[in-house]
Amino acid sequence: MKKPDSLRKALMEAIPTLQERPDQLLVFIEEGNIEATNGSSLSFEYHYTLSVVLTDYAGSADLVMMTMLAWMKRHQPDLLMQQKPGLHFEADHLNHTTCDLLLTLPLTESVIVTQQADGSQKIEHADEPLPDWGSA
Repeated sequence: MKKPDSLRKALMEAIPTLQERPDQLLVFIEEGNIEATNGSSLSFEYHYTLSVVLTDYAGSADLVMMTMLAWMKRHQPDLLMQQKPGLHFEADHLNHTTCDLLLTLPLTESVIVTQQADGSQKIEHADEPLPDWGSA
């Protein structure tokens, strides 16, 4: 799965305190499953909930949310086109300056498996189609 590493990288680059203390950022997968058909290909989709935890975070929650939304716009745009929210969060205020922040989002990743002429299997992750956001 590639999206967890991609999101981790985006958050690390955007949030200066995480560059100084990368151990504050935890990323893990929950509730995962595979969707596949009994067709001629072994292609499949990952479906899972990605949890992102920032521990002892003293920075701007707005910066975290903006970074998450920018990442979602490129890597999981369908979550921004739904009526229901695709990004959930919880905050546990530890004191007047820090909190533990939990963000969860449902992700999918398509994996294309193709049979090669030599009998081997080629496995590649499909990029998300980019939506036409219009002029807005």
